[in-house]
Amino acid sequence: MQEHAKFKQQVKAIYRLMAGLFGLFIVAAIGILLLVSNPDWTRKKATEVESEYVAIPEVDDFDKIENGIHVRTGLIEADGLMTVVNNCTNCHSAKLVTQNRMNAERWIATIKWMQETQNLWDLGKNEEIIVNYLVTNYPAKKKGRREVLSNIEWYDLED
Repeated sequence: MQEHAKFKQQVKAIYRLMAGLFGLFIVAAIGILLLVSNPDWTRKKATEVESEYVAIPEVDDFDKIENGIHVRTGLIEADGLMTVVNNCTNCHSAKLVTQNRMNAERWIATIKWMQETQNLWDLGKNEEIIVNYLVTNYPAKKKGRREVLSNIEWYDLED
């Protein structure tokens, strides 16, 4: 008789387990059907949509120079400015130009690299104007370690 009662308990446990799994299956199936029929049902609805628009400068301000700086790009006003703006800022920011201070040889090598790998067009006579502008207004800065110390009178530390 004890074995019969134990068997009955095991059958009830299996029945509860199967009923629970079936319930989970039904809930998952309903969730999948809802998601397929309406993918946006889980997303929060925005009560107010804020749009951000970039203000396009007016025609008068497009090439405005203030205090010797081209307002739109931040480049220094000098001979060759508009050549640099027209050729360099089509593909990248003027900040990329100003942060890479180089000498003439390195600028020419960089231009050649852009032509070979980045589809930069042939600059023709504008290349010299661009390089002169960059070398004059954004020359290479000395970076790195300090110079080696020289002419130092060394002394012994005393205890």
